[in-house]
Amino acid sequence: MAQVFVAGGTGNTGHLLLGELLSRGHRVVTVVRSVERLRERLGDFDESRCTIVNGSLLDLSAERLRDHVQGCDAIASCLGHNLTFRGMYGHPRRLVTDAVRRLCQTVRELRPELPVRFVLMSSSGVRNADLNEKHTLAERVAFGMLRTLVPPHVDNELATKVLQTEIGDDDPLIHWATVRPDALHDLERVTEYRLEPSPIRSPLFNSGKSSRRNVAHFIAELVTDDKAWAAWRSQTPVLYDRD
Repeated sequence: MAQVFVAGGTGNTGHLLLGELLSRGHRVVTVVRSVERLRERLGDFDESRCTIVNGSLLDLSAERLRDHVQGCDAIASCLGHNLTFRGMYGHPRRLVTDAVRRLCQTVRELRPELPVRFVLMSSSGVRNADLNEKHTLAERVAFGMLRTLVPPHVDNELATKVLQTEIGDDDPLIHWATVRPDALHDLERVTEYRLEPSPIRSPLFNSGKSSRRNVAHFIAELVTDDKAWAAWRSQTPVLYDRD
């Protein structure tokens, strides 16, 4: 049984990840602004295996955050910006990046005996420069506009860069993977999906679909299954629903 810290537990994908982990018998810890909303989204669940902390991850004291990350075998971040004007253009502009940095710093302060698995949910539009992924001219222009006009896109890019460059592949305390779903949508159950090292469709002009339940299922696999982790550690797989 693993213990997993989930950031973004009330989100559209985060609450599904919590439910997936609990259904597998694991323990979870999550920090949320609204405990009531999370309870509504989770429905019936085993509260003895779920620690819910009321608050903001970025506002918790270093001591409190260490207390909640202590003993966790893995961290999964499903944080994202609300698709409202305030959510996209208000503060914190670097919600995901700041949370990733803070959680990584907390792990380093705790110095666990075994490396903690860190899984970040990102987007297929976030390019992996290490794989020499290329964009067409039209995509480069469009992504340039996104970086200028839509702060959450830059936030996702920077958060992935933190794991790739500030943590790297050989960190003794933190091992990582970034999951890049394409166009997210909702399904009632987990379906078959495929994983690719890089996008096989244009994220902007010919996107595929990624159900949030499939994304939650794959993240749960990464943080609890050694075979899945060995296959995708230090990588940025793109998840597509199978047609």
